[in-house]
Amino acid sequence: MSTKHYKFGLNTFGDLPRHENGEVFSHPEAIRQVIKESKIMDENGLDFLSLGEHHRSDYAISSPEMVLSAISGVTKNIKLASGVTVLSSDDPVRVFERFSTLDAVSNGRARVILGRGSFTESFPLFGYNLEDYNKLFEEKIELFHKLLDEKPVSWSGETRAELKNADVFPKTESGRLDVAVGVGGSPESIIRAVNYDFPVILAIIGGDPARFKPYVALYHHAAEQLDKKTHPIGFHSPGFVAETDEEAREIAFKPYKEAMDRIGKTRGWPPLSYEQFKQEIDHGSLYIGSPETVAQKIAKNMKKLDAESFEMVYGHGALPVKDREKMVELYVKKVVPRVKELLKNE
Repeated sequence: MSTKHYKFGLNTFGDLPRHENGEVFSHPEAIRQVIKESKIMDENGLDFLSLGEHHRSDYAISSPEMVLSAISGVTKNIKLASGVTVLSSDDPVRVFERFSTLDAVSNGRARVILGRGSFTESFPLFGYNLEDYNKLFEEKIELFHKLLDEKPVSWSGETRAELKNADVFPKTESGRLDVAVGVGGSPESIIRAVNYDFPVILAIIGGDPARFKPYVALYHHAAEQLDKKTHPIGFHSPGFVAETDEEAREIAFKPYKEAMDRIGKTRGWPPLSYEQFKQEIDHGSLYIGSPETVAQKIAKNMKKLDAESFEMVYGHGALPVKDREKMVELYVKKVVPRVKELLKNE
């Protein structure tokens, strides 16, 4: 019998789905759709929901904590996380204040997942220089870590005004915000997370998940060397669930390709082929298929990585909204229980 405490979630950036008539949702409609879907998740016992921060026309959520606050009013138990908060282009004091407020509104359900950001639109938008990409995160995570003690803080650096015995409000009821760090594949990020005693969420969005095993090993080695405690490893990857493998692939391919090709234009990627799509499903980090197929793959890779939490990034591209809602139901009602069953003897 397993002694691990497995947790499962969903993550979205607020992609714009399609109405039945083919019309793409507006940004306000897409935000309300996420709130609607969160109720399905909460009613069926999903552990957590993470909302990503983006500042692009193809995503509706630029302020995760605002949407999470609305979700807290229509849910009771689900953990409410950012995924991620781009700390580099934000202010650590304001991040703490917003999430400690969310924690109060939601009766202690808030979680901040900090990251450097795989998209860079927020940097020029908020007046930051990309040449300072690393320095911004280094300094701001240092300050944010100090703020978590919920005591007056003195701090100085180059990326924001210094603080002298500054106290920040509101305080949390528990005395400390729940915080993790999202890591996309940087050894330095793993060591930094260990140094600050933050749990790690691996963003595995392409290729064989096994390639992240060295990062898991590094996490445990660094914790031992730095005399820090370890936390359960989590990871997230994109996916889509339908009644059958064939149906899932048929529904998901076009919206997924459109979304990836749109990003690829700015990053120099060639257009996604169906063969590449299928390769990622069969051997990579796309979890697309029937509930049984997806559950088997999640369980297999959780074992490979010795992970205790998994979240599926759902809703990629302009999926038909009815198929997206159905996917949420299948994930929470069939996939998650089946994964737990497959892992129960681990």
